[in-house]
Amino acid sequence: MTVDTPEREFGERVRESAGRPAEIERFLDGLAPGDRVTAVRGLGRRDQAKLFAAVEGFRPVGLADLVPPAVEVMSPVRHFGKNTLPAFTHFEKRFCRPESEDAANPKGLYGFNFQSMSVVTGPGYFVAEASADRADMEVWVDYHRVPPVQPQGWPTIRRNDRGLSRFVYGFMIDTLRGVSEHVTVGSAARKGKDMGSWFVLAREAL
Repeated sequence: MTVDTPEREFGERVRESAGRPAEIERFLDGLAPGDRVTAVRGLGRRDQAKLFAAVEGFRPVGLADLVPPAVEVMSPVRHFGKNTLPAFTHFEKRFCRPESEDAANPKGLYGFNFQSMSVVTGPGYFVAEASADRADMEVWVDYHRVPPVQPQGWPTIRRNDRGLSRFVYGFMIDTLRGVSEHVTVGSAARKGKDMGSWFVLAREAL
């Protein structure tokens, strides 16, 4: 008898229930935190694209969903991810709320990308804010901007328009859409043009 693993079942649900995102949401909300990370990191390129399209307008995501109000200022919140790049597909986005922001309704978050090739590509710093197109539904991760201060323990801030970082993060904005309480899915654009590149994230349990 074949026993479904979290990643296999998640992929099947995305393929079979793409028109019913509430079913995908319930499945993810019912998983243990570790299984949720395993599930999202098992999702392939085609299914990530399908999921991004399926949840358009489904579940609003805001900055307080990425860094919940109970989290202390400048404390990192880890989002474990899988992208559709040819290699080094497992990564994390780490977000924190600046001291100047309201915990329940922040206007901006600081963050960077943590992955095995960061020493070469740079940390990929960004500022997250509500989408200019759909402020009530989506979040933009803007690599044009980097935090003005470096959170304690984070890597040295580097701009994304210089060196190898230019080819990985330069001139990019990611759009995040809500899937479930802990899970978001994103699509990358460079200079306003969709790149055909997606990723899915599972926020750590807090």
